[in-house]
Amino acid sequence: MSTDVTAKSPAPAPPGGKGPAAPGGILQLVLDGLRRNMRQYGMLIALGLIVALFAVWTDGDLLLPRNVSNLVLQNSYILVLAIGMMLVIIAGHIDLSVGSITAFVGAFAAVLTVQHGISWPVALVLCLLVGAAAGAAQGFLIAYLGIPSFIVTLAGMLVFRGLTELFLKGQTLGPFPNGLQKIGNGFLPEVGPNTNYHNLTLLLGLVLIAAVVRQEFRDRRRQQEFSLDVVPTRLFLLKLTALVAAIVVLTLLLASYKGAPIVLIILGVLVVGYGYVMRNAVFGRHIYAIGGNLPAAKLSGVKDKKVTFYVFLNMGVLAALAGLVVAARLNAASPKAGVNFELEAIASSFIGGASMSGGVGTVLGAIIGGLVLGVLNNGMNLLSVGTDWQQVIKGLALLVAVGFDVWNKRKSGS
Repeated sequence: MSTDVTAKSPAPAPPGGKGPAAPGGILQLVLDGLRRNMRQYGMLIALGLIVALFAVWTDGDLLLPRNVSNLVLQNSYILVLAIGMMLVIIAGHIDLSVGSITAFVGAFAAVLTVQHGISWPVALVLCLLVGAAAGAAQGFLIAYLGIPSFIVTLAGMLVFRGLTELFLKGQTLGPFPNGLQKIGNGFLPEVGPNTNYHNLTLLLGLVLIAAVVRQEFRDRRRQQEFSLDVVPTRLFLLKLTALVAAIVVLTLLLASYKGAPIVLIILGVLVVGYGYVMRNAVFGRHIYAIGGNLPAAKLSGVKDKKVTFYVFLNMGVLAALAGLVVAARLNAASPKAGVNFELEAIASSFIGGASMSGGVGTVLGAIIGGLVLGVLNNGMNLLSVGTDWQQVIKGLALLVAVGFDVWNKRKSGS
């Protein structure tokens, strides 16, 4: 039997992935990129699909400007808590006390401003200091005395819930001063000529687009400088286009109503600040180190106790901020405020890509996870789905997210 030695075999693609396009073209390229970056893009794609589905099921009501604005306001405090909780989980811990601290700080703010007439800026600073003290106390017990975070924060949940009842004497206390109310319900002021849109919101949208584009190209260039794997150029441009389109749509929706809520600006500052810390600062790298491999981190000179202490102190400050936001939104402090907030924050972190074993997660992932839950809540409310089924669906979403994390680890062999 003879062999056809004249048959031509396909030429290998040159380095850099610039050879002939694989069968399937851009679709195949996208699918290959998604398979390699599923942890990074999976929940972002899921969020887009959930938004699209509920937009269809609600006949477009989900994406009405008023509803989008309410969606931001209703979930702002959970997103604030999710940022702090993500750091706690990355460090390999958990915090069950944040809902109770949220309620306690709201009660403390009401006592200061309503009963004692203290100006709201002073009360705001004092409330943040109280949150820092609560987080520091728990952080000390966990980091320096070695008590498990589950036990310490479970005790904190009971203690601060009881203190809230004592402060408020079982009653709702309000209303808050107008300046404090604006933190939870206010919008940016209107400036410039009448354009039928909120001009300041449009300007902020343009600034955000420029910042996102710059950051994406900067991150890609840094990865190339260190010879790290980067996504193909076409997939990168597709991702960038999707991000810009999402920002444009959100900006136009908010600008056609009352503009950007003040709490959205606060959230934006937190995301940028904490994102930078976790990506570029030594402290952020140390959080990943102690969560990923504590013995190795200690041998590398990481002061794990100090890092853990500050992670919980930070969580206390963010819980205090969330308490001020929710109290300002309700315009009153309630003994029942903050119930199950800790569960929502934990679920947001895991849905957003955090790992049960620590060492994995991003600030943006926490925001995406929180938005997934927020859109689910809002969409099901618009469809008049009962609260019982809402709990079932959210529980299944959390189970799927954690199951995906376990499957992804087994597949990668880590």
